Amino acid sequence: MSVLCLSPGATRARGRRIPLTDQSISAMSSQVTATDQGHLRRALELAERGRGRVSPNPLVGAVVVRDGEVIGEGFHAELGGLHAERAALADCRERGKDPAEATMYVTLEPCAHQGRQPPCVEAVLEAGIGRVVIASDDPSEKAAGRGPGILRDGGVEVVFAAGSEAASARLLNQPFRKHARTGLPLVTLKLAMSLDGRTSTAPGDSPWISGELSRALVHRWRAESDAIAVGIGTVLADDPLLTARTVDPKSGSPLYPYASQRTAASAERQPLRIVFDSQARLPLDSQLLATLDRSPILVVTGPEADPTRLSALHDAGAETLVASGASRRDRISSTLADLGRRGITSLFLEGGQTLAAAFAFADQLDESRTFVAPVLLGQATPASRAGGAVAGVPRGAEAPLAASTVGDAAATGPARLVALSSSIESVGEDVLITARYKEW
Repeated sequence: MSVLCLSPGATRARGRRIPLTDQSISAMSSQVTATDQGHLRRALELAERGRGRVSPNPLVGAVVVRDGEVIGEGFHAELGGLHAERAALADCRERGKDPAEATMYVTLEPCAHQGRQPPCVEAVLEAGIGRVVIASDDPSEKAAGRGPGILRDGGVEVVFAAGSEAASARLLNQPFRKHARTGLPLVTLKLAMSLDGRTSTAPGDSPWISGELSRALVHRWRAESDAIAVGIGTVLADDPLLTARTVDPKSGSPLYPYASQRTAASAERQPLRIVFDSQARLPLDSQLLATLDRSPILVVTGPEADPTRLSALHDAGAETLVASGASRRDRISSTLADLGRRGITSLFLEGGQTLAAAFAFADQLDESRTFVAPVLLGQATPASRAGGAVAGVPRGAEAPLAASTVGDAAATGPARLVALSSSIESVGEDVLITARYKEW
């Protein structure tokens, strides 16, 4: 492990050195006051402004306070740009304020490694910050407590928060935290259903179940995700674009609240579009392939895919990935591992029950967002849309796979995911149910 070398002016010895241990962190957590909590909440608000613009980096906000006065604020605004700590210190300079002996509140422990930006701990020490209050740890291998340890060795009082601010800081960066700990992207499932439980409409009917405001919110989520995925059944039935449309092309107004606060670069950010298509049936005249100039396409196929079809997809500009593994679970896992190696930290699943069931069966769902619309579709059976496959395993192969996978819940009955937490809110005429199944 490399060691950060600080310039002579960056090192101060004003206090005793405190080892970075769970015991010391726990003891320091009790020193967080109500005032500290208020400033941390402000730092969390600032961190949110970078959503959809900094991946694979985490969302981070920082506030600098001296003698009860906020003298600097900052957040990580774009990938490759200033980190929150340096942005807050720059704000101090712009205001003509001296941060020496001030307290810095930051939502994530300051980094101690050289990346796209210099180490933040060096800037903190050079500024003469006297106290740093941290809302959450950084579980990545490059960090993992090194920054707070260096600050303590430099004489800075370091305090870790606990309670709701710490929990909020962890939830803020679930994609980053999961990727840091597992190498896999956070998987979020989006569903829309009618009051009678239908997730797709009949052929010839409108494909939409949820309302206009809900669909606008989905575009916001797409813009905030690194990748979006559907099954081939959805593509064959609906011929979707799967792009993030955040601004009304006619009026130029934002399609969701607070969109106007985002930069133009953020509005133009498009996720990688992924199609799970075991037999490489993606039509060459689809809207997906016709819009490669807006966002790339990755087609996940099985080894049984026709080489001629694969070649045609390559010629059309799509990238293909042959999912490895004999079972559906293995193929989904190998696909997620490949995405993680590409730096994909968040995957947004759309596309109906087949895709949802496959990821649930593989125990690869972290969160779900389900719109329930006030409509009855009245179908006696699920809508007959074009059939598909997931991760290279045809729909008809689901039962044999479940029966042959020893130890899977699906081998003896439907798998059930119980949420760790959930919330319900109204979005226009729809109801949105958000459920979190894992926390990282």
